[in-house]
Amino acid sequence: SSSVSNGPYIMNSGKEGANGNDSKKFKGDVRSPGVPSRVVHVRKLPNDINEAEVISLGLPFGKVTNLLMLKGKNQAFLELNSEDCAQTMVNYYSSVTPVIRNHPVFLQYSTHKELKTDNSPNQVRAQAALQAVNALHGGAMGSMAISTDTSSLGGPTSQSPVLRVIVENLFYPVTLDVLHQIFSKFGTVLKIITFTKNNQFQALIQYADAMTAQHAKLSLDGQNIYNACCTLRISFSKLTSLNVKYNNDKSRDYTRPDLPNTDAQILIFTFVFISSWPYLNNRFCLVPGLSMPGIPSALASLGVGPTGMAAAAAAATRLGLTGLTAAAGHNVLLVSNLNPESVTPHCLFILFGVYGDVMRVKILFNKKENALVQMSDGTQAQLAMSHLNGQRLHGRAMRVTLSKHTTVQLPREGHEDQGLTKDFSNSPLHRFKKPGSKNYSNIFPPSATLHLSNIPPSVMEDDLKRLFASSGATVKAFKFFQKDRKMALIQMGSVEEAIECLIEFHNHDLGENHHLRVSFSKSTI
Repeated sequence: SSSVSNGPYIMNSGKEGANGNDSKKFKGDVRSPGVPSRVVHVRKLPNDINEAEVISLGLPFGKVTNLLMLKGKNQAFLELNSEDCAQTMVNYYSSVTPVIRNHPVFLQYSTHKELKTDNSPNQVRAQAALQAVNALHGGAMGSMAISTDTSSLGGPTSQSPVLRVIVENLFYPVTLDVLHQIFSKFGTVLKIITFTKNNQFQALIQYADAMTAQHAKLSLDGQNIYNACCTLRISFSKLTSLNVKYNNDKSRDYTRPDLPNTDAQILIFTFVFISSWPYLNNRFCLVPGLSMPGIPSALASLGVGPTGMAAAAAAATRLGLTGLTAAAGHNVLLVSNLNPESVTPHCLFILFGVYGDVMRVKILFNKKENALVQMSDGTQAQLAMSHLNGQRLHGRAMRVTLSKHTTVQLPREGHEDQGLTKDFSNSPLHRFKKPGSKNYSNIFPPSATLHLSNIPPSVMEDDLKRLFASSGATVKAFKFFQKDRKMALIQMGSVEEAIECLIEFHNHDLGENHHLRVSFSKSTI
């Protein structure tokens, strides 16, 4: 029989009803009081759900190690490789409800600690899908011979990393920055192009890989950006890469900050906006002289009224995007709930530097649990905020929001502030100063697994394990890259331990003129 371990639920082995659904002996998971488990219970799935769609819910958070499909109950159980990964997944989906084929899907911890599956036809299919997706995703099963055609399972083999997005019921203007903030929740957005076609506002959005695009599509297709309007209709583009010539309000290549911003594009934007006037005119009241953040100053008189701002704020809250309505120029973050005994400008510089180039850091003199972090631009600030808000540092969950300040002031000459303010603008440790740096496509949420690089030949596995254990952290696993021994993965006991180790050992001198490079990994060992 097929069952969930540590629990009484048994399904008949291979005995399916006429419609192919599982036996009705399965009663569903007992409501969990929220005790973390690496098994996640997924409910209210669409009737025609396939295995690959369920697996894709867990992929951004870690390796999916097992799957139990209960199609007759519109439910599934997803087992991740660690409790940390499952916790990150459940926490994330508590603020952003995933949507599959216009159906909101609900997740919670299972009361079971692991899954055990049998050889019934449904489970054989689930295991084949799991192996195929893991092989595609570079997981440990990648070396297995997979005969399954994942395209028949709805998998992303033939899909593009570029999404085509149509915004229907365009009640309020949707800017490129708003799209970037929403889609960045699912992974690193490399490029965006926006345009109007057939009186519809559209966008092309390119991710680093098709798997991330698949996850964003599943979660956002059919969602409204603002209350009851601006509905996202998402499909895969036939393009596999976008060619962006200008960084402005119509298009942006986040891997090429050196691209020009041309005035000609502003004129085209104006023309497109006015050409769609009949479509917009009946849908909202244009209030002269009221500007909307994100719209070029030349178009300020076309901004929407206070109701639009309220809707934007409501959307920000619903999608868990604090500061959604803030202007793109805001590049200073307010970080609160820090541990005043442990926090330093240097540790914030290293941590926030994973998501952008940190210019200045100021720990507030009278409120040392608060700090200001100035990033090099608004996009990097949004990226750091979306990935670090709620993460634990020195035993406390950080809160990260946009600050009202536009710059961090250095202390005046002769005024000593006990080293609480630091200028890092000329630091050699900036990760993104080179245009087109590969670091842009390797930005991932904090995870328990760290990616190490720039390791000299003389340094062995035990040397690195000892180094990381010297901080008091637990080293769970270690693996050198097969093709390049300069790189390795090291798995810590928790995400918090990994954050502490990244801060402590990034740029650590390993000898032979090699300084260790540390970042978060999307892979697990």
